[in-house]
Amino acid sequence: MLAERTGVAAHWLNGSWRLALLRHGASLAFLLILVVFAFTAPNFLAAVNIATVFAQSAILGILAFGLTIVMIGGGPNVVSGGLDLSLAANLGLSAAVYATLNNAGFGAFGSIGLTLATGLAIGTLNGLVVIGLRLPPLLATLASMNVIAGLELVLTENSVLPTYTPLLELLSFGQWLGQPVLAWVLLDVALSLILLIHYSRYGLRLYAVGEYPEAAAAAGLPVASYQFSSYLLSGVCASLAAFCSSAWFSGSTTGSGEMLLSVVAIAFLGTVFSRRLRPSIGGTLLATLLVGFLVNGFQLLNIASFWVNGVQGVLILLVVASASLLRGRF
Repeated sequence: MLAERTGVAAHWLNGSWRLALLRHGASLAFLLILVVFAFTAPNFLAAVNIATVFAQSAILGILAFGLTIVMIGGGPNVVSGGLDLSLAANLGLSAAVYATLNNAGFGAFGSIGLTLATGLAIGTLNGLVVIGLRLPPLLATLASMNVIAGLELVLTENSVLPTYTPLLELLSFGQWLGQPVLAWVLLDVALSLILLIHYSRYGLRLYAVGEYPEAAAAAGLPVASYQFSSYLLSGVCASLAAFCSSAWFSGSTTGSGEMLLSVVAIAFLGTVFSRRLRPSIGGTLLATLLVGFLVNGFQLLNIASFWVNGVQGVLILLVVASASLLRGRF
């Protein structure tokens, strides 16, 4: 039975057009979404609306960058590879820490520094549990997610903590070259991580560690250290996203856990934008914008938001299925 299914899949892939469809399906889907909404959603292609999509995508995009880095360092296998399910909870706790410290009268540098330290500490915890104790990342980060969410509830007493700082005002209402600051934050973080992950010795070695850990260890690379560092970067991304979230919601929010599905969908969808089906920062950025335009189009058409979660679930299934078919082909 398994041989028959494998034969059917191989036969389906024999056509070059079918192979091209699998490889470029995400790009075609992106283009199709833009075309459909351009004709159906009012003001979808307006410059103001496009800039708004970029700004709205900053939170999910930066979180997805963190997950992408962990996937690069640990390998993209869903079960045994790199995974960090605590990112959304990390954002929630970091935002709560920032609001609490600011409302308590801490200075700007102190509150910002301790917020970044919170994200880094959670990344350190995940790294110790996954790398040190060798627990499966799926279970380890799922457990840490619940611990972190519990700490947030204790700190905030399950309520929103409003706060105001000049930094949040800049992120909320500031503009540069006529575009929202949050949009520039998304692009600046993406560019910085592209330079680090794709054009530095560290990034190339991180890819080697994730894809060929045995060969990397044989070559003398400290595999565990590189994988541990990916969780540290993931934690920093979560705390950076916390500042964007605090600006967008004018303080901490109790609904950060709801972002997890979107973050996972974006990170896995981003792999399909790569010719070799590898996680990449550029692919994650494109996937972030795809989901952002999808959500925005639904909003403009007054379609219920719960449909977005269904679409994201379908996207995850399509990405995993397409990647499995292509890896079986090559």
